[in-house]
Amino acid sequence: MFWVLLLFLAWAFAGTACARLCLAAVRTDASDTPDAPGTPTVAERDLTLYEAAFLSGGPRRVADVALVSMARQRRLLLAHTGWATVVDPRGRDEIEQSVIGAIGPGGQSRIAPVRTRAADTEAVRRLADGLVHAGLAVPECSGTVASALRQVRAAALAVAAFGITALLLPGDTGTPRPLVGAWFALPLILTLSSLAIARFEVHPYSPWASPAGQRLLRALTGRPAGDERSFLTSVAVRGIRAIGEPELRAAFTDRDQPLRE
Repeated sequence: MFWVLLLFLAWAFAGTACARLCLAAVRTDASDTPDAPGTPTVAERDLTLYEAAFLSGGPRRVADVALVSMARQRRLLLAHTGWATVVDPRGRDEIEQSVIGAIGPGGQSRIAPVRTRAADTEAVRRLADGLVHAGLAVPECSGTVASALRQVRAAALAVAAFGITALLLPGDTGTPRPLVGAWFALPLILTLSSLAIARFEVHPYSPWASPAGQRLLRALTGRPAGDERSFLTSVAVRGIRAIGEPELRAAFTDRDQPLRE
C-alpha cells in the first residue's frame, strides 16, 4: 500500500499550493480595494523611467534602462560583443552612479555582470522600498499571486510524478491500477483547474507591481511615441526587445531574462 503514502503526499502538495493561491488572490483583491483598512492611498501620478522599469521587470530592468539611456547619450559604449565601456564617469543620478560603480574602476566590463551588480545596489533597493511604501510594488518575499502560481505548477508536476510512480510500482498493490490512477487524477485536476481559473480571474499578475502599479503601467503604454523619453519608456515597460537599433540590441542578446515571473 505504498501508493497510499504517495497519494497522501500528492494531496498535501496540491492542497497546500492551491490554498496559498487562494489566499494570495484574496489579499491582492483586498489590497486593490480603495477602502481596505491599512491600504495606502495611491494618488494618480506619473511614474519615472526607473519606477516603470522596476514595476515591469524588477531590479535588472532598472539597470537596463540606465545602460540604454547612457548609451544613447554617448556617455557609455555598449559593444555588440557584450562589453560596456565608460565614456563619462559622472552619473547624472544615483542609478547611473551605481551602474558606473558596477562597471568598476577599469571603466570596462561585460554587460551581464554589470546588470547583476547594478540591480543589487542600495540605490535600487531604495527605489523598491519607495514603491512598496507608495503601494505600487509588492513587498519582497510576500505571498504574491505570481509566486503562488509557481507553487501550484510545481505541485501539479509533483502530483503527476507521484501518480506515475504509483502506477509503476512492482507487484500487486491490492487495488486495480485504473483506480489508483483515478485517485491521483483528483489532485491533478485540482491543481490544473486552479491554474485555469487563475488565468481568467486574476490575470494579469505581476511579481513586481501591485494592482495600482499595474494601472499606472497601462496608462504609460497608451501614450504617443516618437521622442526619446517614449523610447526609454518602451524599454522600461517591454525590456530590451523594445530596442530597434541592431547594434545596441546585440549587446543585450539573450540577456533580457527577469528574476521573478
